Amino acid sequence: MTAVTDAPAGGSAPAHGDLGWLHIHDRVVEKIAAQAAREVAEAGSARPRVLGRSLPGVGRFGIRRADQGAAPTASAAIEGSVTRIELSISVRWPASIPEVTARVRDRVRARVSDLTGLRVQEVGITVTDLVTDRTPASRVH
Repeated sequence: MTAVTDAPAGGSAPAHGDLGWLHIHDRVVEKIAAQAAREVAEAGSARPRVLGRSLPGVGRFGIRRADQGAAPTASAAIEGSVTRIELSISVRWPASIPEVTARVRDRVRARVSDLTGLRVQEVGITVTDLVTDRTPASRVH
């Protein structure tokens, strides 16, 4: 779905001096939201990574290594000039999950609203991992 802003009332042609319509695709809002969430230091990607590459489905095999440097997963639904955003993030241990999610929510709302002109109705956040900086000890000796 796309957002339509500055549309003329009643479906009539734009008046002289109007610039027309602006269509914003869901994917654009998703990328803005993911980048905005990434700007919060304690938040990171929720995508499992193997050998530095994000691979879909590897999490179900027990391979879970989230990347704090990568952007979180985001999805957006736009209806008119209002959007709802869903994020999946990881949080760096020992940061407070409620504090980090509140900062992410505020940052995403502000950035999406400022850059697109859309009103952000809701930002849902799922925390999938707590990430530590410590590497696990080797299990094979």
